[in-house]
Amino acid sequence: MADRYIYSPETIIKAYSLGLFPMADSHDSLDIKFYDPDRRALIPIDHSLGRGVHIPRRLQRRVRQAPYEVTLDQDFTAVIDACAAPSDQRTDTWINKDIRQLYIALHKMGFAHSIEVWSDGALIGGLYGVALRAAFFGESMFSWKSDASKIALVHLMARLRHGNFLLLDAQFTNDHLQQFGVTEIDRSNFQGRLAEALASDGDLYFDTPSAALVMPYLDQLAKRRV
Repeated sequence: MADRYIYSPETIIKAYSLGLFPMADSHDSLDIKFYDPDRRALIPIDHSLGRGVHIPRRLQRRVRQAPYEVTLDQDFTAVIDACAAPSDQRTDTWINKDIRQLYIALHKMGFAHSIEVWSDGALIGGLYGVALRAAFFGESMFSWKSDASKIALVHLMARLRHGNFLLLDAQFTNDHLQQFGVTEIDRSNFQGRLAEALASDGDLYFDTPSAALVMPYLDQLAKRRV
């Protein structure tokens, strides 16, 4: 029997291409709503946006120490399930059953991707989002050990920069993202940047280990500070 969705995966992709993104009101909600906020939060992956990319030095040192293994698309379902699970930081999430099924379908179609962080073979953090051409739309992240989600984000930023991505959409800003230089822009500015990204090619370099990308990325940031 074919999977049945409240919206088709193709509708979700079309929404992203128009600057919309889907959310449910809660984990138990039966509906999915589409949002197009007046202000959009972007995470710089280079120095062409706002004050440019910023990664705290303590976090850079932590990433260089490579305390955990970081992978791409090794267990998407486990990542989205962890993002949907209640935690000490959040008692509810916007990922309901239909959102979960839709993004797993988008992953199988090659649009949704996950970054996993592992410690001794156990998944301890990660994030997932949607890639369209040279745009990446971050959806959710989780962390079960200190810095795990932050390390996942740095590895994603490095991979996007290496692959010539032009846009990393965080949708809304929060205290967690402020340390990465997140910049809010208006809808018109976002639409222009989105159009540019959708007219360009991005490459996630699936066959390249994350560690091989993140170290040169941090080296480039260090040289820029000198």
